[in-house]
Amino acid sequence: MVRTASTNHGSTSGIRSELGSMSRQRLENLDPERQKTLFEAAAEEFAANGFDGASLNRILAKSGMSKSSLYYYFDDKADLFTTLVERSVAILFNQLGEFNPANLTAETYWSEFEARYAKVISIVNGNGWLVRFGGMFYALRSDPKQSAPTSRIFHTARHWVEAIIARGQELGVVRSDLPNTLLVDSAMALLESLDRWVVTHWREMTEAERVALPRTHIDLFRDLLGARGGSKAPRGC
Repeated sequence: MVRTASTNHGSTSGIRSELGSMSRQRLENLDPERQKTLFEAAAEEFAANGFDGASLNRILAKSGMSKSSLYYYFDDKADLFTTLVERSVAILFNQLGEFNPANLTAETYWSEFEARYAKVISIVNGNGWLVRFGGMFYALRSDPKQSAPTSRIFHTARHWVEAIIARGQELGVVRSDLPNTLLVDSAMALLESLDRWVVTHWREMTEAERVALPRTHIDLFRDLLGARGGSKAPRGC
């Protein structure tokens, strides 16, 4: 049986909320102005020196926070950086505007994602630091010793993908001849592969090549997930 797309996990408001809740709850007890100062100092340091070259001591000096306070809120540098990325993703979702899978129709399902992807390209074009942070994020994700915090973002992304696939199956535009877990796993793998590729090749792409990404990449998802003729009843997996 197809699971109904959750308006909590599936909507962008739900995603933003979950991204925010990933950060340590105790961090929310920190004065908002001190949070702003800390994350601004961290963003400057990571952007200027990369993840490996970033110095917690310089971040502390710029933010005025003590080392004991930093480790009260974060496990280590990887945890701080991932929390910064989470907040950056939440800001990106705010700029994209509200989105709820329940509002999709069979006619708008794929075109809506293409349009939203095009908006992402426009935003990233004007914010090069997003690409730099993406590169650092995936370098961290590839390091077995420091990758654990990065899984938080993909945990949230998985909820989103599950809701999107479920809605597509309800509308008859997403295949239902395979277990849902396999569809979600495959979509997540494609999502990460495309994201890594874009981050790696962004600077060498022409404007025309960047503009073409939404159609090309959404077509890949459509080829993977699109409904097949004579699909069987959905499986509740």
